[in-house]
Amino acid sequence: MALKSSIFFIILFFVLGIQSVLAQNPLMGRIPRGGGGGMRSGGDSIQFEKRNFADDSATVRFRYLDTARFRSLDSSIADYFEKVPLDAEHITLGNNGTATRSLLFMPNFKAGFDAGFHAFDPYAFQFNDTRFMTTNKPFTRLTYLLGSRAEQHIGIMHTQNITPDWNAGFEYRLINAPGFYNSQNTNHKSFRINSNYTSKDRRYNAFIVYISNSLQSSENGGIESDTFLLNKNTAYNDLYNIPTNLARVPTVSRNFFNVALTTGNKYTGAGFLLRQQYDFGKKDSTVMDSTVLRFFLPRFRIEHTLRYSGIKYRFYDVQGIEDTAFYQVNYGIKTIPDTVQYLDKYKELYNDFSIIQFPDASNPLQFLKVGASLSNYAAIIGDTRDNFFDVKLHGEYRNRTKNRRWDMLLYGEFFVAGRNAGNYDFQASLKSFLGRKWGYLEIGGRNVNRSPSYLYRYQTSFPIAFDAGLNDENTLHLFGNVNNPLLKLKLSADLMLISNYVYLTEFYKVNQQSSIFNMLRIGLNKEFRLKKNWKWYIDIYLQTLTGNPPVNVPLVYTRNRFAYEGSVFRNLKLSTGFDIRYHTNYKSANYSPLLGQFFYQDQYQVSIRPDIAAYVNFRIRNFTGFTRLENLNSLTFINGFGFKYNNVETELYPYPGLLMRLGVIWDMVN
Repeated sequence: MALKSSIFFIILFFVLGIQSVLAQNPLMGRIPRGGGGGMRSGGDSIQFEKRNFADDSATVRFRYLDTARFRSLDSSIADYFEKVPLDAEHITLGNNGTATRSLLFMPNFKAGFDAGFHAFDPYAFQFNDTRFMTTNKPFTRLTYLLGSRAEQHIGIMHTQNITPDWNAGFEYRLINAPGFYNSQNTNHKSFRINSNYTSKDRRYNAFIVYISNSLQSSENGGIESDTFLLNKNTAYNDLYNIPTNLARVPTVSRNFFNVALTTGNKYTGAGFLLRQQYDFGKKDSTVMDSTVLRFFLPRFRIEHTLRYSGIKYRFYDVQGIEDTAFYQVNYGIKTIPDTVQYLDKYKELYNDFSIIQFPDASNPLQFLKVGASLSNYAAIIGDTRDNFFDVKLHGEYRNRTKNRRWDMLLYGEFFVAGRNAGNYDFQASLKSFLGRKWGYLEIGGRNVNRSPSYLYRYQTSFPIAFDAGLNDENTLHLFGNVNNPLLKLKLSADLMLISNYVYLTEFYKVNQQSSIFNMLRIGLNKEFRLKKNWKWYIDIYLQTLTGNPPVNVPLVYTRNRFAYEGSVFRNLKLSTGFDIRYHTNYKSANYSPLLGQFFYQDQYQVSIRPDIAAYVNFRIRNFTGFTRLENLNSLTFINGFGFKYNNVETELYPYPGLLMRLGVIWDMVN
């Protein structure tokens, strides 16, 4: 009885918390409809086809473009980071939506053309994360996440089958965060429309995707000094009053509706993809419950993929004259106009033709695929247009046996002509089910030879000391992992050997290390049941580097969640506890705001307190609620009680103090 009373007060706290935060919201308490972002498949998810709520139940499954395996939407409540774009190991510049990178080092594996701007990638919709769904009823997922200082995360995902063989879907996501410091506001908007169709005779398949992303983040160049954080002057208790290196004259409003960019980066792009397939094979049928089910078994498939995309990368500063010192000291720019602007545009037209053969017509997860593609590019730099192309040959063999005991992948692509001729990407992996006692074992490797990103190798409008003589980067990645569902244990090992590594030093200088260096990462993920409904989730990674590389990583990164999880009432699922993240001291990368790039430095060492958050998550049928109190670690009694001992993950870019986040996710069957 005492436990149920406690649950009542937890939910009451959640409701009162929503009212408290909405009081800061310029929307005057009106919660917009939204949702969607960050749904991922997981072992602890509730599959909708297993739910039995009669009229409000639905069977929703999806698969990605290059896979035949169907998955279920994630409805778990154990991990907040399954609902947002960033993973737990990602760090930012101190505000939701600002430039981000992972504490777990991973080099760029993209062979062929790459523009070189990646600090905002996790916030954008991509073609390869598009979910092609099938559902027996129209299904909508609405999400609204609200944080301190009117931070907003709004989204909507809707899917429905127009006919049994034709599905259409729509996704929208908005991330808007005014931030705590001057010129730190972000405004990211993304939407996606997709559809998949199969003809009645099962021979023809079509997949269509349209994506649009607008990623906007103001830049302040960091605060002038971290001494302002614990300054006795009470004016600096409001972090907005701390002077910054860029946008020195505050012009950015905290108003949710004011999204005009005055100093910062704005990346906008859109793309369209159409894939068509036609199968040759034989018809077959089976009898189920006195009903004859007819289907088609493919043996040979022809496939064509057409993709067009365009993107603009822009930095803009309306008060360039006021920020003259920052440009001169960090970029060596002597003459500063009233308004500083850098703008690059890139366009791509991609055509691919492939043929696919199925050795076993009854097993679509075993196939051999070969093909060729032609990519035409245009880089528009000011009044200059750089046109080039790439021709690529590729092949792939996959085999997942019917008993799921073996899962094999062999993949290769080689650029035979064009700007990036000689690039390649070869991959191989083997996964085996060793039995219920031992779980799954997977081993594999990948070798990528790639041209350095365009930004580092060619003249652009951005102020970067590019190097036209850079050699191709080469990365060998060997990996292995063990997944034991019985013990709820995952072990992983990654070994990377990298040569000709290209990196940025200072704020704008490109360098290359020709000698080979390697990185070894060992990871452990384990779930412990402490007592009945009390659990301990631990993620821990050890990273070591040899060869004196221009890369710095923390030796140890760990995340620990101590949680109570259970069904207290009939339809109430609860997960509440503490989420603690920590990494050892290391010399963190710095950040170049004009280029939107993190760069190597070896002077400033990051030393943080463990990042602590308290949370309450619950689910009642189709409704999910989230509450988080973050940065509890910033509590200090220096110069009075307050949450002012801010962690700093990037030099001069401190995190805020106490931060409250509330969220709701509502699944609706129409």
